[in-house]
Amino acid sequence: MLQGEGGSAATRVPFDALIVATPDFSRDEILRNAVEAVGGRVLASVGWDEAVARIEATVVAPLLLLDASGADDEQLAATLYRIDGIASGRDLAIVAGLTEAQIDITSAGLVGRQVHLLCEPAPLEWTAAVAVWRASGGAPLHDRVAESEAARLARPNEEAARIADVLARLSRPREVPDSIADMQSAFAVRASEPVVIDPADVRQVIRARRLRDRHFGKGLFEDPAWDMMLDLFAAQLERAQVSVSSLCIAAAVPATTALRWIARMTEAGLFERQPDPFDRRRAFMALSPSGLEGMRGYVATGRAMGLPFV
Repeated sequence: MLQGEGGSAATRVPFDALIVATPDFSRDEILRNAVEAVGGRVLASVGWDEAVARIEATVVAPLLLLDASGADDEQLAATLYRIDGIASGRDLAIVAGLTEAQIDITSAGLVGRQVHLLCEPAPLEWTAAVAVWRASGGAPLHDRVAESEAARLARPNEEAARIADVLARLSRPREVPDSIADMQSAFAVRASEPVVIDPADVRQVIRARRLRDRHFGKGLFEDPAWDMMLDLFAAQLERAQVSVSSLCIAAAVPATTALRWIARMTEAGLFERQPDPFDRRRAFMALSPSGLEGMRGYVATGRAMGLPFV
């Protein structure tokens, strides 16, 4: 076990943090630096076998930094859900680092609202995550955090809310049309038969979107929220299940970015998490009823207006 106290009791600090990681001096130093770089204090650094007891015994409300790298699957499965339960009950925030192989098990165990997942994070990503948490009101902010970084990480929430609003409006007829065009499209959708959507058509749209990357290069047309919406829509039409790791691949962005979008889309009410009843180490993602209704409304409205499904 790596044990330590950062600072003294007389030192005024804006927040406390507790590190949970497989004992490794270099890893411990990275996480300590992330906390101290933004004015925090590390209460202690403990191994996974001591994590639950130490968190329960901690009187203050610390930020929890969990480094899953190096922990085996059984250890994570037995520990993460207990940490998540304690954190949810005490309203503690969690920043967790994981490997790509641990995406499913970590996503299944950490389901609280104040969870931020980092996939194979570099040292600066740990620092940025702690800084954004601190800047967002998790603790008093005495030093200015780079506004560009905070704004960049906040954009997924705003975009998810925008998509939710658009899909909600498309999925229901307008009581008072805003224009003649709105009146015609609303009438066309109501008057038509229920729209039959072939999942193969959705898959074709996904393939076309990936074709852009092949011809113009990756990163120029990133739209992870919509890519994931399309993938989940096709899967539900096919009556298939999608794991968190598979959805991250469908997002076509780095895994940390995809995980952040999954959290935002879930908060926006468009995605829902479905635990695997046979394996607690895995969870599936699906469109929520409102998300599914919105997608069907989007396709129906587009067809009624003669617009392509993109």
